[in-house]
Amino acid sequence: MATADEAGFESGEHSPLVRIRSLLPGLARAEQRVARIVLADPSSIAHRSITEVAEAAETSETTVTRFCKAVGVTGYPELRIALAADTARTTSRDRDLGSDISEEDDLAQIVDKIGYADARAVEETTGQLDTNALAPLIDAVSGAGRIDVYGVGASGFVALDLQQKLHRIGLTCFAWPDTHNALTSAALLREGDVAIGVSHTGATTETVEILREARTRGATTAAITNFERSPITEIADLVLTTAARETTYRSGAMASRIAQLTVIDCLFVGVAQRHLDNAKEALQATSRAVGGHRLQVRPDRRRQREERR
Repeated sequence: MATADEAGFESGEHSPLVRIRSLLPGLARAEQRVARIVLADPSSIAHRSITEVAEAAETSETTVTRFCKAVGVTGYPELRIALAADTARTTSRDRDLGSDISEEDDLAQIVDKIGYADARAVEETTGQLDTNALAPLIDAVSGAGRIDVYGVGASGFVALDLQQKLHRIGLTCFAWPDTHNALTSAALLREGDVAIGVSHTGATTETVEILREARTRGATTAAITNFERSPITEIADLVLTTAARETTYRSGAMASRIAQLTVIDCLFVGVAQRHLDNAKEALQATSRAVGGHRLQVRPDRRRQREERR
């Protein structure tokens, strides 16, 4: 996984705001204050001096410079340029729908904002998804004797989704939402197996503990998280990050789940592609197996009468 200094924003491929949000929990406390000043009003940074930002964050200019290097740029001038370019790509629709849901919003505005936020979560997640980490995870899962997936709360539903997808193409995969069952399963993993931990914060105690157990048994470990400097990344051989923004009404159970499922889909399709013939056959067989449990769609009799006229 690339370090912050190696990644940078110079290529224009990734939004600097996405990266700052992903690194926020791992920054020093003073650097976090700088990050929050930047995230609160990124468009204003182009017009503010380093001294003004330092004063607003109640810290020093040196700390602002350290913050810039921590998030992948060489200094404050480069940060201003990156944020200005990112702001230039922001339309009035972005500003209107990208804001938090307020008490004054009507139902139509709520629907628009949720749709916009979910679409952005998917777009920003795929835009920054590290294929250099995804590709080896696809290799590991494709050749694994067994795959365990761990997640707690909303992340547990994401783990179950991956289990169901991989199981349907004939791979041996288990999802363990119960901590005790997950730990006993992890204790039985071995070299050649894969363990995947799903945690938005990357700091969920249970998920970190279970993934650590799997690693001690020799399994290849992977983490799907929103924050690349979170505790779970320290015990993961491979890290895939999401880019979900949480707001007042959109706790970790909402935007993060959409972003996590996007990563899961990318992983699944990559694995299915490696097992293309077997995957197609398995999907067809499982589809036939449940086919008898679907009700027949009744024809629209009104439309039939209109067609006969």
